[in-house]
Amino acid sequence: MGKYVEVESGVNLYVEDVGQGRPVIFLHGWPLDSRMFEYQYMRLPARGYRCIGIDARGFGKSDAPWEGYDYDRYADDVRAVIDALKLEDAVLVGFSMGGATAVRYAARHQGHGISKLLLIGAAAPSFTVRDGVPDAMKPEEVDEQIIQPTLEDRPKMITSFGKKLTHKTPSVSSFAWVEMVAFQASAVGTLRAAEMLRDGDLRDDLARITVPTAIFHGEKDKICPYGLAQAMNAGIATSHVVTFEHSGHAVMMDEPEKFNDELAAFLT
Repeated sequence: MGKYVEVESGVNLYVEDVGQGRPVIFLHGWPLDSRMFEYQYMRLPARGYRCIGIDARGFGKSDAPWEGYDYDRYADDVRAVIDALKLEDAVLVGFSMGGATAVRYAARHQGHGISKLLLIGAAAPSFTVRDGVPDAMKPEEVDEQIIQPTLEDRPKMITSFGKKLTHKTPSVSSFAWVEMVAFQASAVGTLRAAEMLRDGDLRDDLARITVPTAIFHGEKDKICPYGLAQAMNAGIATSHVVTFEHSGHAVMMDEPEKFNDELAAFLT
């Protein structure tokens, strides 16, 4: 069932809450929302898990204020949901932008309420090139390929970005579904979160993560190159990498069976 949680005065986030048992918190990627994990919501409750899917501010059914698009605020939003729902011993799962948010959460809030961390194609430790992170987009490429097109022709930008999500060519219906979800993001959220991706720096967060961490990453990822997984693994002492050799960015779409098997193994 869906519910709203007030994360700060006047700002409410939509939260999908399905099943009973150990909580698994899902943080979606840019520019999608919590529906990207719907197949997990249908499988995991039968195995004794409670699935919590959060629409980040600016996305899905959540409010879209002008302010609050930085990793500190996004992490604090997650903390507000965890506290409101009184979640403990949770597994925090983040994809792409959601993975970067999960990194900041685990570091900033000392792993409050969570006992494991799963980073899927995470946009960390930096979405753009920095010292120690050479295998990433350049800031000007983010401006040219994402931010400026968002200001000029957002539907066209979403279609172009969506084609980079997978290594395999998705079915027409699957691609249309991804576009439909992305089109429902607010314009301000799409823009400001893209700026957050461009400017965010999580390099110092990695050493502060102490919970067991799995890093799922596609070897053929064109959005968050595989070098990011190696950088995260080097920086998080409690981490290990699961490589998806035949996947691009969205490993759950390219190799769904392997993804579900590896997810189940990590949750156990």
